Amino acid sequence: MHLPTDAPIPDTPAQRKADRARLLRALNLSLGFVLVLVAVFSAQSLFDPRPFTVQPWSAAGLLGLLTAPLLHGSIEHLAANATSLLLLGSLAGAVYPQATARALPLLWLGSGLGAWLLGEPGSYHLGASGLTHGLMFLVMTLGLLRRDRASIAAAMIAFLLYGGMLLTVLPREIGVSWQAHLGGAVAGVIAAYAFRLRDPLPPRKRYSWEDEEDAELAPLNDELEPPKPRDVPVLWNRPDPRDVQTGTVLRFPPRREPEE
Repeated sequence: MHLPTDAPIPDTPAQRKADRARLLRALNLSLGFVLVLVAVFSAQSLFDPRPFTVQPWSAAGLLGLLTAPLLHGSIEHLAANATSLLLLGSLAGAVYPQATARALPLLWLGSGLGAWLLGEPGSYHLGASGLTHGLMFLVMTLGLLRRDRASIAAAMIAFLLYGGMLLTVLPREIGVSWQAHLGGAVAGVIAAYAFRLRDPLPPRKRYSWEDEEDAELAPLNDELEPPKPRDVPVLWNRPDPRDVQTGTVLRFPPRREPEE
């Protein structure tokens, strides 16, 4: 999945300026959403949040698919999700702005559906952790599918920061909605497959020997152009066993016992 072009890799001042602007825009949007979560958490003491949570296998709990990611059970819960959303949201929005914008509704609903379908009846699920898992799996899967430099770097950064999310999609701790984590992760993988080509792939250097059918394609620079794989000289060949001379086995005389 590479772009067959001989165009140079863009690294102009205008390109760097556009990259900084895209990163700043993603950071501001992520920060704005975190401030919304803080405002909602500050107002939770004024109303009963349970009707707005995901309640598995309950018709009334379907409202939580839209509202549960805005609610949190404690300041620690909010702080953990806010940090993840700020980092993963900025990373995904900077590298894949169009794919991330289209994937967010799917991640939002997917985390709620996971809790609604897999949760125990009578339980209440709230928080944006399913959304953070969706962003993590979105970035990781896009890195595996696209395999350009920016995608691979983003996937490595996401794994370095939140690789533990690969395990929290399974039941580990009591009181943690692993169902929402799993729903967000599945939605992230689906969104990555669906929107992997929404953001243009960067140009990649293509060598002449990669185009075996195009005989007229000449190397751009004979000194820097690597040779074809079949033209690389062989430095060592495994010898034929028939040409190897075998050695001679010497028989030692039996050991004599000392005389008394």
